[in-house]
This record gives sequence, C-alpha cells and structure tokens, in this order.
Amino acid sequence: MSFPTGPHEEERLQALLETGALDPKPDPVLDAICAEARQHFGVPMCLVSLLDRTYQRIKAAQGLEPGDTPRDPAFCNYTILSDEVFVVEDALADERFRQNPYVTGEPHIRFYAGAPLIFMKNIRLGAFCLLDRKPRTFSRGDKAELRLFADRAVREIAEREMAAAKRVEPRPGG
Repeated sequence: MSFPTGPHEEERLQALLETGALDPKPDPVLDAICAEARQHFGVPMCLVSLLDRTYQRIKAAQGLEPGDTPRDPAFCNYTILSDEVFVVEDALADERFRQNPYVTGEPHIRFYAGAPLIFMKNIRLGAFCLLDRKPRTFSRGDKAELRLFADRAVREIAEREMAAAKRVEPRPGG
C-alpha cells in the first residue's frame, strides 16, 4: 500500500462491510444527489466513492462510470484522513498528485474536492467528490455546501443499513 491510512482503518473497514454499502447494485438516490451536486457546482464529474482495503468502489457517479478502481491512486485516500473537506485546486501543481494516473490519463483530473462520508466518530466510509479537468478555486462556502451533500449521502447509506437490519431482526413477541 502506498496510500496513507488513518489510525482507525480496521474499524472503518469493518463499519463499511456492516453497512452493506459495498453492494455493487446501482443506487439511484445517490446518483440523484450526485447529479444535483454536479449541476450546483458546475463540474463535469461527481461521485460517491467508498474505500475498501484494496479498491475504490464508485457507488454513484455523474460524468464517470460507477464500478471499482484500484484504491492506491485514489484522491479519496487523503479525504478520509480527517473530517475536513479535502481540496486539490490544481493536481498538476501538487507534488502528491502530478504523476497520478488519474491526472496524467483518464479522467485527466486537475481539480478535486472531496468531503468525507462521516459515518461515526473517526469512521469515514469514503468521500463525496467533485472533479474537473481544469484547475478551480474552492471557497469556504463551497466546502460547507459540499459537506451538506456528503451528509445527505451518509444519511442515505445509514437509512438503508437500518432498513436492512429491521428486515433480519426477529420481531418482539413473534
């Protein structure tokens, strides 16, 4: 592994498995949230990315195809290290990313903004990300708005987990 990990990586991975969010089925609600964010911020690509041990699962996307990619080059590895929105205004000017295959090749990322998907304290399942092929600035207000979109995505994931748990738990007295 050449990507950074946080001190709660094993708990994060366990929580990710327990949510059932890694299910590869398309998620139309998360796709709709991505479509709204893409239009709101005027970016060509928006995605919900979940990071398991070795892969990045693109759970929902607009402007990119959903599916799995190797985790190693994912910008989202940096996003999940804290609760703050992580921004790279120009990936070619950033030493960490200028040789990244997603910068030098498809999808030719120059701008990245990712809000961590905060599931519980110290548990960040992945990121809600905006991508562009050209450099951009991102204000404090933009970060706050992106955080709101990420919170909506987490609520959707949590509601699905709770609904699944209710389906398998035996009913009291039954």
